[in-house]
Amino acid sequence: MEIKVLGPGCPKCEEAEKLVREAVEESGKEISVSKVKDIMEIAKHGVFMTPAVVVDGDVKCVGKIPSKDQIKEWIAQ
Repeated sequence: MEIKVLGPGCPKCEEAEKLVREAVEESGKEISVSKVKDIMEIAKHGVFMTPAVVVDGDVKCVGKIPSKDQIKEWIAQ
């Protein structure tokens, strides 16, 4: 599984990344987490508002910080 947090580095983007990393750690699963700051790369996902979270190529959240419970649901699927 691969999770990407999309955002240029604003406080909301940083919070989204923190929550994703915490949820992944708590899950105990081997999951790749990366931060994408490049605007062109973000746009390739069809995302024009940040923060956004992409799980295995599927955009799960755009323009808001997901809850840790939401992230854990995505990981469990």
